[in-house]
Amino acid sequence: MIKVTRVAAERIRRYLESRGKGKGIRLGVRTAGCSGMAYVMEFVDHENAEDYMYESNGAKVFVDPKSLVYLDGVTVDYQKNGLNEGFEFINPNEKNRCGCGESFHV
Repeated sequence: MIKVTRVAAERIRRYLESRGKGKGIRLGVRTAGCSGMAYVMEFVDHENAEDYMYESNGAKVFVDPKSLVYLDGVTVDYQKNGLNEGFEFINPNEKNRCGCGESFHV
């Protein structure tokens, strides 16, 4: 299960509106950083047949089967702290994060 907070869902909706197209976002992981994996987000214009689709607060999130192992239970939030803002991933599967916050491992 993937959850999206109300604030993050609104931000996703605004991004899709400004693009003028899109069904939702795809959330995945890739090998990167000093801790092993990094979160990846991209717009979804065409869903893949193997994707899992979750809808939360009106936002659709697509996840490929390989990434779902690492992302099951994630909550996607959007935070604004001073001049910094962006999506935040609250992942109960994370065991540790690197010091810069760019990568994690499970």
